[in-house]
Amino acid sequence: MIRSELVQKLADANPGLKLAEVEHIVDIFFEEMVEQLAAGGRVELRGFGAFSTRARGARVGRNPRTGEAVNVAAKRVPYFKPGKEMRERLNVH
Repeated sequence: MIRSELVQKLADANPGLKLAEVEHIVDIFFEEMVEQLAAGGRVELRGFGAFSTRARGARVGRNPRTGEAVNVAAKRVPYFKPGKEMRERLNVH
């Protein structure tokens, strides 16, 4: 599912809201998630999962085209841990 499909589903489920209002709500939701993660925080959605960041140390990588060694700086990357309910629904036998 892409963002526009999510907006459309929410608009269909809430006929009292205009499409522009639903888009604004979705924008606020994602922006708040990004701000929280950028501040080093965590975002937990019960039954769905938790988003956080993990630190990756500096390392020496390789340029795939030339094979030349390249220094890669340390950085933080997003991490998602699915909740118990989601794992159970994905692994129904």
